[in-house]
Amino acid sequence: MYPTSAMKGQMKRFFLAVFLLLFITKSFCQEEKKVTQLDSIQVNLKRALDSVLKNTTNDLNIIVLKDLLKEITPKKPKEEHIGWKTKGKFSLLFNQSAFNFDWQGGGTSNIAGNTAANYEFNYKKESLTWDNKFLADYGLTFLKDEIFARKTNDRIEFNSRLGQRIGKSFWNYSLFVNFRSQFAKGYRFTNDPDTDETIRTEETHFFSPAFIQIGPGILWKKSDDLNINIAPVTSRMIFVDKEFTNVPDYVDGDYFGVDAGESSRFEFGGSIAFYAKFPLVKNVTVENLLNLYSNYIEDAYNVDLDYTLNINLVVNKYISGSFVFQTIYDDNATGNFQVREVIGIGLNYEF
Repeated sequence: MYPTSAMKGQMKRFFLAVFLLLFITKSFCQEEKKVTQLDSIQVNLKRALDSVLKNTTNDLNIIVLKDLLKEITPKKPKEEHIGWKTKGKFSLLFNQSAFNFDWQGGGTSNIAGNTAANYEFNYKKESLTWDNKFLADYGLTFLKDEIFARKTNDRIEFNSRLGQRIGKSFWNYSLFVNFRSQFAKGYRFTNDPDTDETIRTEETHFFSPAFIQIGPGILWKKSDDLNINIAPVTSRMIFVDKEFTNVPDYVDGDYFGVDAGESSRFEFGGSIAFYAKFPLVKNVTVENLLNLYSNYIEDAYNVDLDYTLNINLVVNKYISGSFVFQTIYDDNATGNFQVREVIGIGLNYEF
C-alpha cells in the first residue's frame, strides 16, 4: 500500500514540527549555557573586586571603577556629516599705547583697531567635498599729531576647492579658485623736506590690484586641519586700474607686472597651497597657511610666496588674544619681502 497525498502532507508537517522542536530546544540550551557562564563570570568578578577593594574607601573605589568603565566601554564611531555645513567667526581687536609729555623713554601715543570676519560653507557627500571660505580683514592705526590714519591690514579673499577622493586614500582630484583684493585705498607716506608735513600718495585701491587663480590638481587631505593642494597647471589673472599704468615715463611691468596702458596681466604656472592647524597648549591653537606660485612664462625660478602664521589664545567664549605674522614675496609688486605683524586682545562672536 502506497502513502496517499494526505499522508505525505501529514508526514511533512510531523517532521517539520520535530525539526522546530529540536531547534528551539538547542537554542534554549545554548542561551541557558550563556546565562550560566555569565552568572559564573559575574560571581568570580565580584569576588575578585571584593578582595581588591575591601581595604579602600567607597569613594576611592567609585572613582577607580568609573575610570575603568570609561577605558573598557567601546567608543561610538564619530558620525560623518553629510550635506552642507557652515560656520563663521567675527573678531574685533584693540591696541593702545599712551605716553605723557615727560616720558623720557620715547614713543608716540597711538590707538589701533582691527576687525576680521571668517565664514565657511562646505559640502560633503560620500567621496565628494566642496570647501568654500571667505576671509575679510581691515585695520587702522591712529598716531598722535598725525592727520592721516594708516592701515594695519586690508584683505578680501575667497577660496573655493572641489575634491573627489581617489579610492579610500587621502588623495583627491581637485579644482580650486582663489580671489584676492582689498577694501580701501593704500598710500605711501613721505615727509615734505621744507615743511616736514606728511604727504600721502595713492598706490592701490579696491580691485587694483586683484588676483584670480584657477587650476586643477591633486589634493592630499587628511582632515580639515591638515591638507596640501598641488596644482601644476594654474592660470592667474592680475587686474589693475589703468590710472596707475598710464602715468608718464611708466615702464612695462612696474605696477604688479602690468604693461603700460594695460589693465590686466595673464600668467600661466603652478601653485602649491599648504594648511595646518593644531593645538599648541590648552586653549592655544597655531594656524599655518603657505601659498607658492611660479610663473612658467616668465622667471619660473622666481617663486611668489605668501605665508601667514596665526596664534590664537581663547580666554573664554567672547574674549581672545591673537598674534598674526605674515610675509609676502611678489617680484611684480616689489623685489623685497613684505612683512606684517599684528598682536592684540579682542572680542569674538561665532555663528
